Amino acid sequence: MKLLLKIALTLAIVFASTFIVIKMSGLLTVDDIKQGFENLRNGPMLMIGLLVVVLLFADLFIAVPTMTVIMLSGYFLGFSTAMLFSFTGVALAALTGYLLSRRFGDMLLQKVEPNAKNRQQTYELFQRHGMWVLILSRAMPILPEVSACLAGTCKMRFAKFLFGWSIGTIPYLVIVTYVGSISSVHKPMPAIMTAIVVTSILWAGWLLLSRHAKKARLKDN
Repeated sequence: MKLLLKIALTLAIVFASTFIVIKMSGLLTVDDIKQGFENLRNGPMLMIGLLVVVLLFADLFIAVPTMTVIMLSGYFLGFSTAMLFSFTGVALAALTGYLLSRRFGDMLLQKVEPNAKNRQQTYELFQRHGMWVLILSRAMPILPEVSACLAGTCKMRFAKFLFGWSIGTIPYLVIVTYVGSISSVHKPMPAIMTAIVVTSILWAGWLLLSRHAKKARLKDN
């Protein structure tokens, strides 16, 4: 368990470092994203959709406020169109993270833990608990990317990864895009309340998962 947490922390630091760099440099802010949507408001709907896809895919490499992007897509594109483009963006990010980590993750894991037996135990541990990690990964920023990369690094079966990711992501997209479609600058309360409620529910899920994992460790000991 310690090794799995160490790997997750290493990945989180990598993703968080991009957030710090972007934040300090001022290269991409929430206001910039909103302005980008506004600039494309009167253009073809496809251009806004492509902006959504690019931003959500870029979240794999640089920190992007995904909930804000998804809500804005709902506001500017409407529910069904926003769902299509938002799903495409987050799916591309998750699949790329999984596939890259499945190919190159062993190199990172070997540096973190040279012992082959310990690495194998880490693989098996993620096989047992990784599904819940994927389902609850939208609880906080960075975690979706970390969980997808962990799934690839620990060689989780692709079908299992896709199933867990879908359960955790599709309902989230439905809720957030719909709320974005019924919100506006002058009526922001649905978006604000959704952000609070969705995050709280996912955090509660993480708390239950942490308690379950703690009990499992005590039994093993």
